[in-house]
Amino acid sequence: MPLFELSPFQFLVSQWTPLPYPATDCTDKVIIVTGGNVGLGLEAARHFTRLNAAKVILACRNTEKGHAEKADIESTTPHRQGAVEVWPLDLASFGSVRDFGRRADRQLGRLDVLLANASVLHTRFAEREGYEETLTVNVLSTFLLALLLLPALRRTAARFNTAPHLTVVSSDAHAVANFRCRDAPAVLEALCGDADMLSRYGDTKLLQLLLTRALAQALDGRGESESESGVTAKKQPRVIVNTLNPGLCRSELFRHAPWPATWVLYISMRLFARTAEMGSRNLVAAATAPEDTHGKYLSDCKVWEPSRFGRSPDGANVQRRVFAELLEVLEKIEPGVTANI
Repeated sequence: MPLFELSPFQFLVSQWTPLPYPATDCTDKVIIVTGGNVGLGLEAARHFTRLNAAKVILACRNTEKGHAEKADIESTTPHRQGAVEVWPLDLASFGSVRDFGRRADRQLGRLDVLLANASVLHTRFAEREGYEETLTVNVLSTFLLALLLLPALRRTAARFNTAPHLTVVSSDAHAVANFRCRDAPAVLEALCGDADMLSRYGDTKLLQLLLTRALAQALDGRGESESESGVTAKKQPRVIVNTLNPGLCRSELFRHAPWPATWVLYISMRLFARTAEMGSRNLVAAATAPEDTHGKYLSDCKVWEPSRFGRSPDGANVQRRVFAELLEVLEKIEPGVTANI
């Protein structure tokens, strides 16, 4: 049984709630959208372009498709020619993540938003970089990229007197995850195997929620502190870290779903799913939200309570343990990266 239940009534009310059309001015902002060439990421990138962002980077594995979608965005925002760029990023490769992070640090004089949108859903086991692929993409590479780009976000905060955003796209699937490995001595290691693959996506979405919150708390711990000499250290520039649920949307997320689940999904999508554009409004809302959303989970374009487990003492304990595990793994992948927190 799942750790917690998602009320069908609450789910349907949320799905059928019309979301506000994005209107926040993004003039001068530089924005990275992972998975920006398809679905939610593509529509969020289209909104950012329409809202006058100086640069919108579609970070995607398939750059050929990325350039096709760049042309599509430009066709719908003719006044913004040249604002969209396509950069290669394969979250199944730690090397690709490192290369992307170094390029962004070297080439971008400003970074206002890292919208970590890209995720995969697999029900069959595949290994990438020594870990199960869903875990590699949705968790390890996502947070490796976040830590690599934190210095750029902080520099932007200091130079431009603004509050950049690090926004991770989670899901209400976190609330129906089995997360059977939660009591394992090493949770991330326990997720490397081929057991319980049907729950793996939900497990990674729960981990995204917990780890985003843990990262926000860790950044808060870098605030003003008094040294032994009585001198107060300068507070780190503010980076707003939050996570969100876009809702069930018509996208390519379920393209690897096995038969006969494809028929169930087809019917569910027709009856209940939001369009990718409607769902993307949640992404834009979180990535432009005020500072009081720091460390919070958003749904329907507003702060929302996460699952009961996410609010419980047990959840807080697992969060601390898994965050320590994550930092250890990332430090092995890229020595020194955890010092960016």
